[in-house]
Amino acid sequence: MTIVMFLFIILVASGLFFIASDVLKLPRLATGKAMLSASSSRKERVKGMEAMVNGWAVKLAPYVPMDEYKKNRMKNTLRAAGIHKTPEEYMAFAIVKAGLVALGIVPCLLVLPLLAPVLLFLAVLIYFKEAKRADEKLSAKRAKIESELPRFVATITQELKASRDVLGMLENYKKNAGEEFAVELDILTADMRSSSYEAALTRFEARINSPMLSDLTRGLIGVLRGDDGAMYFQMLAHDMKQLELQRLKAQAMKIPPKIRVFSFIMLMCFLLTYIAVIVFEILRSLKVMF
Repeated sequence: MTIVMFLFIILVASGLFFIASDVLKLPRLATGKAMLSASSSRKERVKGMEAMVNGWAVKLAPYVPMDEYKKNRMKNTLRAAGIHKTPEEYMAFAIVKAGLVALGIVPCLLVLPLLAPVLLFLAVLIYFKEAKRADEKLSAKRAKIESELPRFVATITQELKASRDVLGMLENYKKNAGEEFAVELDILTADMRSSSYEAALTRFEARINSPMLSDLTRGLIGVLRGDDGAMYFQMLAHDMKQLELQRLKAQAMKIPPKIRVFSFIMLMCFLLTYIAVIVFEILRSLKVMF
């Protein structure tokens, strides 16, 4: 009886889903995949479930309330993180994804009520995880860019001795920069060609929102205004080198606990080897005696 009821709920839910899809004019799965593939900056395989949820999120986005300050802040975060969605679509995606998990509570209440609180807790976790995904992606991108800044500042310090062409410095370094930093430098150089140099550097600083990058852009703007800049970048290179050493020390401090685990495993392997040899010798001696 329980299995029949469960199948009945699945069939009714499927029928209601198809009716709602036709009434709300939801895009098909292939259409959603094509839209996500076209808007993605990287050649990643688009999952069918993600395309389906994204189609529902687009329909729900106009009804998501959001004040102007939060909307502008999230728009800048999404743009910097490389997520091609509006703030309303981004929040709607998190709501729909969590809502799909929460819908599983209905059949659980009929079949296995004890599982319902677990699904509710899981839905809340999924909502907050998806809502913070842009911030986490931006933080990871910012960390990668900041790890390159000491080398970038040292390069500018050397090039200032022979040239004051800021755009040329950025173009030359872009060829050897990391993936994330190269993309940002590409946007910056294109912006500098189409508008004011100072305005482009200011937008670059606001897009990444990094204190280290703020010091760098301040020095570049000073060079554009006619300042010498050599002493400033020498001091900045020294400070960033110290910050880089602190970052490397912090990473090195995280390594010993990992090494400790593998050291313990190696110790156990050595002990097992010795124990196996001792047991083998004891058994062989006993065999000789008897």
